[in-house]
Amino acid sequence: MIRAYKFLLRPTARQATALGEILRDHCSLYNGALQERRDAYRHASKTSIKYGDQSAQLKDIRAFDPERQGRWSFSSQQATLRRLDKAFQAFFRRVKAGRTPGYPRFKGVGHFDTVTFPRDGDGCRWDSTPHDTQTRVRLQGVGHVRVHQHRPVCGRVKTISLKREENRWYVVLACDEVPAEELAPTGAVVGIDMGITHFLTTSDGEHVANPRFLQVMAGELAEAQRHLATFPRRTRRRTKAHRAAARKVAKLHGKIRRQRADFHHKTARTLVTGHDVIARERLNTAGMTRTPKAKPDPDQSGGFLPNGAAVKAGLNRSILDAGWAQFLGILANKAESAGRLVVPVDARNTSRTCPECGHVAKENRVTQAKFQCTACGFTANADHVGAANVLNRAGLALCDVT
Repeated sequence: MIRAYKFLLRPTARQATALGEILRDHCSLYNGALQERRDAYRHASKTSIKYGDQSAQLKDIRAFDPERQGRWSFSSQQATLRRLDKAFQAFFRRVKAGRTPGYPRFKGVGHFDTVTFPRDGDGCRWDSTPHDTQTRVRLQGVGHVRVHQHRPVCGRVKTISLKREENRWYVVLACDEVPAEELAPTGAVVGIDMGITHFLTTSDGEHVANPRFLQVMAGELAEAQRHLATFPRRTRRRTKAHRAAARKVAKLHGKIRRQRADFHHKTARTLVTGHDVIARERLNTAGMTRTPKAKPDPDQSGGFLPNGAAVKAGLNRSILDAGWAQFLGILANKAESAGRLVVPVDARNTSRTCPECGHVAKENRVTQAKFQCTACGFTANADHVGAANVLNRAGLALCDVT
């Protein structure tokens, strides 16, 4: 199986400067290649430039600018050009599908945060031995950078990525041939129902509280954003105070992101450790958090009817704060590594179906927390009912497969 490992780097001041220069120069290469494609399409009879054409120019580019482009890994620059090519492929794919495309945009230096080395040993080498307390990664043009390796790396290192988050630097290893760490069977199965009031509810009736990390830090974050907004537009990114205010906002968002990821990992680990089969809802979080479409007012030119956008915005914020999609992805990865089975089922009407008699009705859901069947009178917690129905549907799905 394939697994990614992410470790914190401990660069010196000189190395941190060089790491910043790597991102700056690869960002310049990305933007230059994007500009070339735009100019060729606009001014050269709509000529399309492919990755192979731009990769063939790298040798001349490195010879022309040895100080900025010639000192970095050739293969990492090819990976940056492939990144741009993938963006264009995605753009044309959306155009052909009739969707609203997003044309690839130029990257600001502060928004280009990753450089990939396609092969270990080519411009980047992972130096790690068992029980080594001084793990380092060697980067061409930077040197040996110390790594805080908090867990062993299994499998064969295939690609290495350098990533910047706020003012921290990380190395991400993509490893192949990682052996599965299967856990002993428990004989237990469970269904989970994702929610807002409770992060999730199990078919055993257990509720996992929703920590609401964004809501907890909303006041501090709003204050930092107000302070950032006080700087006049003409002086932005030109003063030390503005850069410090921007770093403050980024630091708070990073803290929320790390807290949420830590909670997701721990919750998923608990479920995987205690159950052989985990049934969960198949959720389209992108569609659930989409902004409602505007409703033109037929009686007033240029006017619009109420569409509940304000109320929906609060629900969208709560769903995104819970991070259902990230949690379900982490759960699937941990289950695969542990030899567990995750069964996604249709989420429709799971909280409106009576688990006793099977009656489905909107009226069964009396309140957000209470379920009462209008046919047989069965009463229970609505989230618990949803989790029980998810487990029942998973059992039917497994029966159909077998």
